Amino acid sequence: MSSEPFRDGHGVAKFRHEVIAVILRVSPVGGARLEVLVWRRTREPFTGRLALPSGPVDAGETMDEALERHLATKLDLTDLGHCEQLVTLSDPGRDPFERTIATAYVGLVGPSVEPGGDSAGRWEPLAGLGGMAFDHRRIVTAALGRVRAKLSYTNIAYALAPAEFTLARLRDLYIEVLGHDVDATNLGRVLGRRGEIVATGRLSTPGAGGGRPARTYRFGSSGYRVTDPFAVLRPVNPVAPTE
Repeated sequence: MSSEPFRDGHGVAKFRHEVIAVILRVSPVGGARLEVLVWRRTREPFTGRLALPSGPVDAGETMDEALERHLATKLDLTDLGHCEQLVTLSDPGRDPFERTIATAYVGLVGPSVEPGGDSAGRWEPLAGLGGMAFDHRRIVTAALGRVRAKLSYTNIAYALAPAEFTLARLRDLYIEVLGHDVDATNLGRVLGRRGEIVATGRLSTPGAGGGRPARTYRFGSSGYRVTDPFAVLRPVNPVAPTE
């Protein structure tokens, strides 16, 4: 294996360019759990390691088109709630097989989205994810940082949430992504004031333990927008700094 670039008849170096997708969702079962779509490699390099969906960019297509093609053909994913370009990685040694430049994207889908039945893709919890092939773990970390930041000042949560939800369910989603506690009442007040969520006029179905049905809500828009450019969602009980 070599990371040396292929050179054409004129000695000009040719580099492979690939797209990589970090697809995230919040699990619909077992409590709110942030998951990433991965598969296990069956060939060198990094045989047996988890990797993100990826593939080369063909000469006649844009990077966005290449991403759509690979997600559709390999995972049967054709409708992402939100998708944006994340980072470009150009370390000459990032792929020990050949010189490869990669452009990574982060995509968000709802809790019920699954890869196609014939796909090797599977959802893996971010908690305890561990090492991955190539530099893919670093890309996952960058994607989480991007989504965490945008959760405060945009309506990006619409792409992760179910079509209809209670404030408690939405709070769980925010806690899982942000990594700290969030007050449900305050969250509902803030998102309602921004016009991000609206009441459906319906009540939730009581669970097995009974209890009073809660009001349900939905996101008012399925399009990404900045709602408060200076907002930061802070922990409910932040830890005071030690001297």
